[in-house]
Amino acid sequence: METTTMSPVRFTASAAAEIRRLLEGADADGGKELRIGVKGGGCSGMSYVLEFDQRHDSDQEYDSEGIRFIMDRSHELYLFGVEVDWENGLSNRGFTFRNPNASTTCGCGSSFAV
Repeated sequence: METTTMSPVRFTASAAAEIRRLLEGADADGGKELRIGVKGGGCSGMSYVLEFDQRHDSDQEYDSEGIRFIMDRSHELYLFGVEVDWENGLSNRGFTFRNPNASTTCGCGSSFAV
């Protein structure tokens, strides 16, 4: 598996800290890695994926802020330039995606269209 120096996704400092915290508790023996991607669905047509998953032949490995993750090569088109942030406030808690490629997004920010 090749590693690229140009990551299509960037993590903010708060997202990187939360991902590191989650990685510490992840089951390394299960062979699962951090995956970022997209899938069909949601109110705008496509939803973001941020999960632990098995590596597939179509995956590329990337690094952002010292965090390794995998992504299906075909998803780079939709996620190039995306910034992943972590919000931990009273009214909003969770990962958010800022996607410069999105033509529309839903109100909750979890789905988009290009």
